[in-house]
Amino acid sequence: MKKIIFIYLVISCLTSCIVHSQTPKNKTSMKEQKHYPKALVDYSDFKNLVLEVEKERVNRLVSLEDFLKMSQEYNTIVLDTRSDFRYNRKHLKGAIHLDFTDFTQENLYKLIPDNNTRILIYCNNNFDGDQIDFASKMLIPKNAPETQILANRKPIMLALNIPTHINLYGYDYKNVYELDELVNVNDARIKFEGTEVK
Repeated sequence: MKKIIFIYLVISCLTSCIVHSQTPKNKTSMKEQKHYPKALVDYSDFKNLVLEVEKERVNRLVSLEDFLKMSQEYNTIVLDTRSDFRYNRKHLKGAIHLDFTDFTQENLYKLIPDNNTRILIYCNNNFDGDQIDFASKMLIPKNAPETQILANRKPIMLALNIPTHINLYGYDYKNVYELDELVNVNDARIKFEGTEVK
C-alpha cells in the first residue's frame, strides 16, 4: 500500500511540474493579443475602378504611328513603369520612369505634377524580338488534359499596361493612352536608350 501511495505522489508531482512548465509565465499576454485594424485594401474600390477604366480605355488605345506623333506634342510624356532593371537596360528614348511598385500619390505628383498631362504608356508585351529586355508577360496553360477545348485555350495576357492604366486613373491621371500594337524591336521608327543599346 505504501508503494502505491508513493507511486501516486510521484506521478502527481511529475504531472504538476509538466503542466506548470507548459503554462505561460505571463498569462495576461495570451489573453491580450493585439488586434490590428483592417488592411488598407478594398476589392470593391478596385473592381469599380476597373469597370470605369474599361469604358474609357477603349478610346485610349493607339497605334505606334499615333503614339510616336503624340509623344512629340505639348504636355505629353512617355511613362515606363517596368522594373528599374528593365528600364535601365532598354527603354523608349525619352521615356521617364517610375517602377509600378513605387506608385504612390506623392511619387506620381513629384514626377508628373500636372494631372492633366497626357501620359503614353507601354510595357514588355508591346515589343517582340527581345525576350531579355521585353520578356512577354503571359500564362501559357501547361499540363492540361489533352481535350479539344483545353488544348485550344489561349494564353492569358498579364501585361503591365492594364494595371498601370487603372492605377494612374485611380490617382486622378485621366489623360492616359496605351500603345496598342506588338512592335518588332527592329522597327526603324523607334529608338531605344539604356545600358544595352549600342
